Amino acid sequence: MKTIKHFIPILLASLMIVGCDEDFVEVNTDPYAVRDINPALLFAGAQRSHLGNWTAEHTIVQQFVIPYNQGATLGFNFNEDIDGVNNPKWNESYPSVIRSLVQAIDLLGEDTDRTNLLSMIRIWKAQVFMGLVDTYGDVPYSEAGKAVGDFIYFPSYDDDEAIYEDLYKEITSALAALTPSGDFVSEDLFYGSNSSQPTNSASAQVEKWRKLGNSLLLRLGMRYSKVNPSKAESIVSEAFSGGVMTSNADNAYVKYDGNLYVWNDNNTLRDFSQFNYAAEPLVDQLKATDDPRAKYMIATYEDPGSVANDPNPDTDLANQFGVPIGVSDLELSDTSLGYRGPRGGGLDYSQINILSAASPAAPAFYVTYGQTSLLLAEAAFRGWISGNAQAYYEEGIRANMDIYSLYPNTEPIPTSEVDTYLAEPEVAYNASNALELINTQYWLTNFRNGTEAFANVRRSGFPDLARNDFNDNLLANGGDGYVHRMTYPDREGSANSDSYTAAVSAIGGDNLVSRVFWDVE
Repeated sequence: MKTIKHFIPILLASLMIVGCDEDFVEVNTDPYAVRDINPALLFAGAQRSHLGNWTAEHTIVQQFVIPYNQGATLGFNFNEDIDGVNNPKWNESYPSVIRSLVQAIDLLGEDTDRTNLLSMIRIWKAQVFMGLVDTYGDVPYSEAGKAVGDFIYFPSYDDDEAIYEDLYKEITSALAALTPSGDFVSEDLFYGSNSSQPTNSASAQVEKWRKLGNSLLLRLGMRYSKVNPSKAESIVSEAFSGGVMTSNADNAYVKYDGNLYVWNDNNTLRDFSQFNYAAEPLVDQLKATDDPRAKYMIATYEDPGSVANDPNPDTDLANQFGVPIGVSDLELSDTSLGYRGPRGGGLDYSQINILSAASPAAPAFYVTYGQTSLLLAEAAFRGWISGNAQAYYEEGIRANMDIYSLYPNTEPIPTSEVDTYLAEPEVAYNASNALELINTQYWLTNFRNGTEAFANVRRSGFPDLARNDFNDNLLANGGDGYVHRMTYPDREGSANSDSYTAAVSAIGGDNLVSRVFWDVE
């Protein structure tokens, strides 16, 4: 009996094991789990990469101002190094975009027959990293985004100049691998089946991506204009010969609907409108040249603290006034000091137009024909490419004016108004100050691409923005009074401390005045 008593539990256990083994895989498999990931979908999601924030890049280049210097509203208008203001470029690149692009490349593998998709991913990954390097300097590159596939949780930082060298190789080799007889990537947000400018064949899509890739290569080459002019000329010439964008039909952009899909940084201007102001240098430039784009860029609202409730703001250019740089709200509220004072729930100054250029439904332009034409204008002026610098310059302005018809609540800017603008004394092409004219227009063209505006102001030195002398923060550590980079997220110092420490040492300090390799005096 003792033996039988011990045997029965063993028998029951054996029967249970046999029962569990039967259909084990089917029973323990989630029928709703995603097991096959389409790398093209990862790529499409990553195309919506970061373009800069109003409170960061656009404030540094004096297009936007938060005049409140209290707590969370502190930032670049007061030359303060605030972690939350520096972080968006990093946060919206590494955890999502870079990881998705690296994973998509891993899924495709080296022997993939989806050659065009792989090439597009490599080109776009280069664009994202270009923006990261331009913003921070040395960043994780060779080991970035590899936590999932290679279990690298603490990536080392690569030298910024070395990254640029590899970006050149990535773009050129990816361009060479594109093939008209290859795969059509319908998921492509720029030129795929459901994009705003769709193509319907691999050959047509490849042609668009060749122009996009070469236009990025042109941008990369121009970054060397001060640090290594001969190298800049070589890369720019190569990009030009390869074929850059030739019309607005080539633009790489994503359109938001303003409801289900919104541009969150723009949406924030509606919710916190009391902090939304146009900077004086931008407004003065628009007024001095009677710029026809101005009515879609800036506006005066009846109540600056409640702009979402004003469907018909004043866009008359004569009535626009920008907030002076480095002046606090307390001073601006004091009319005895010569400032305009308060109005409603805010200040009596112009704000960014949330119904058009800063609408939650505004298109996000990454690389455009207008940008490309202006870079070609500078390259032609320098003698690096063939063609007429004035023609490229004027075409760049016209192209940028034309795309405003794609923004909500706008109408096409008439050709007659563009012609009049091009004849304005401070706009009309003149070889004696061509670089200033070209790059001031590039600054305006990148209104809403803060990453590119910030990079090009440092590269070119134009427009010649007055120094913000609110305090001495930008004169410390050998600074010249201007912001030259953003600092790394504070958490990197603890979460990835060894790599962070090495990077800080390599770049000469994690501060706002250390320089990216191409940003030389």
